[in-house]
Amino acid sequence: MSRIEMAMEKAARQRQQGEVEPARQVPRAPAAHTLPPQVPAARVLSPENPFLVTIHEPHSQAAEEYRKLKSVLVKLTDGNPFKNAIMVTSSVPGEGKSLTSLNLAVSLAQGLDHTVLLVDADLRRPSLHHYLGFEPRAGLADILKGEAAIEDAIIQTGIGKLAVIGSGAPVENPVELFTSQKMRALVDELKARYPDRYLIFDTSPVLLFAESRSLASVVDGVVFVVMERLASQAQIKEAYDHLKGAVLGVVYNGAESALKDQRYSYSRYYEAQPQS
Repeated sequence: MSRIEMAMEKAARQRQQGEVEPARQVPRAPAAHTLPPQVPAARVLSPENPFLVTIHEPHSQAAEEYRKLKSVLVKLTDGNPFKNAIMVTSSVPGEGKSLTSLNLAVSLAQGLDHTVLLVDADLRRPSLHHYLGFEPRAGLADILKGEAAIEDAIIQTGIGKLAVIGSGAPVENPVELFTSQKMRALVDELKARYPDRYLIFDTSPVLLFAESRSLASVVDGVVFVVMERLASQAQIKEAYDHLKGAVLGVVYNGAESALKDQRYSYSRYYEAQPQS
């Protein structure tokens, strides 16, 4: 019996016995950093997208902004318990959530302290395989359907200490997978596997589909991406309200006024204030 199935069976017993499920916190193990598997040179991913600035232009102002985002995120999450499961989303499509997920994940993975598992949880419009340049294979959907093991879905990128799980086979109604006990059990298992690993979930926009709202209740926190002049204030407020206090902070993306003479616009990060 897999650890996911065992966790599901335990949860079912607790419900039958009327037990209240304890807070989902994974105590942090003492220090030893995890070394990722060695990746043969022929299998190291070589993404070409120029907006992956943490890879292609690590000394640029844009890459520095992602390092600032990483620093703030680590301060908010790197304690005991380690709040290592982070979801990245936006109000509507086109706000840069996937590029934010990728650049944040690479920035974390290039450091000394953390390994990173980036998961393409946008089953409606998966994009990580396009950005990173790998062929679609078994991924998140297949794991949740019981058709693939976690080990078979993880891709070691050779980019720092970054591993990736793709979206997997297309599914007709992703929300059914996201609201299942399998999703909660999967997040719990991934959280517990390595004491220094961040889990970054790139999800679908909040206002179009329900699965991001379901995942927000399972992860430890949400990074909310807002593109300058794209979503309306009403849309941003509605999406923010749907996330119900899970937002760790807001990435204000595409701030053209900040870099008028540079090739790329970049992100700024604002820590969310406690809601009264």
